[in-house]
Amino acid sequence: MELASLHELYVEGLRDLYSAEHQILKALPKLHKGATSPKVKEAFATHLAQTEEHVLRLEEIFTELGISPKGKHCKGMEGLVAEGADLLKEDANPEVLDAGLISSAQHVEHYEMAGYGTARTYAQLLGFQKQAELLQQTLDEEQATDLLLTELALSVNVDAIVPDNEMSDTSR
Repeated sequence: MELASLHELYVEGLRDLYSAEHQILKALPKLHKGATSPKVKEAFATHLAQTEEHVLRLEEIFTELGISPKGKHCKGMEGLVAEGADLLKEDANPEVLDAGLISSAQHVEHYEMAGYGTARTYAQLLGFQKQAELLQQTLDEEQATDLLLTELALSVNVDAIVPDNEMSDTSR
């Protein structure tokens, strides 16, 4: 597909975000199930509900634009989701697993923040103020989730620290 205008690039970016959000909807229940910390589980459950709202906002934008959200697969999110899935397969101490899941989730949040920030800016430049506001609302929620994950990490990561005398020789 040839991208001849900012509008076409905007639509492709929105489709990428739509695909990413659907991949997240499938991944979050697995992360929730794999987490051991009640606070981490709660964060994943909350973000699942938010992600459903993000999809609805994107669908509202696509309806306003009069186009289908389908037709794009977000390869970036596919990679991030695969990394989280790989982590769940590891034989890990529960606290270490939770720390890794938080890290994985933050990678996802940062990817989404980049995408939503760019789409918001394109919407503003193209004169789609209502769409820009919807995208900003989602961006704000993604940033809040990232901050929550950072707060969780401050306690969970400490719990994952293994004193040097407990480390095996093969892990050094």
